[in-house]
Amino acid sequence: MSDSIALPDALRKFIESSQWTFAKTMQEWPHEYLVRDRVDRVLFDALVRHIRQHGFEGRFYQRVRTYFAEDGFLYWTMGSPIEETTIINRCKEAGSYENRLRNGTLPQDNQSE
Repeated sequence: MSDSIALPDALRKFIESSQWTFAKTMQEWPHEYLVRDRVDRVLFDALVRHIRQHGFEGRFYQRVRTYFAEDGFLYWTMGSPIEETTIINRCKEAGSYENRLRNGTLPQDNQSE
């Protein structure tokens, strides 16, 4: 995580000005998401590339994801090729799987995801 490159101003403005949607179906894992079809696609793709190029590997249960940390949030996608990626997720860093595992605050009924 220490070699992470900060977001360029255009991507920071994109994140700040976009309407993030709360993921109601996963309330035990509070996070928000952006949908490619609802935002500027060029900036969406640029953010996906930035996450993947400058992020770090982390876990969500047994799955390995590439996360990017910025201003107290973690950003990630589900790993599809950029042209097939439709969603960018984010959560507060404190709410990540690895932080919750370390702090003993994982949801009790979703241990095998």
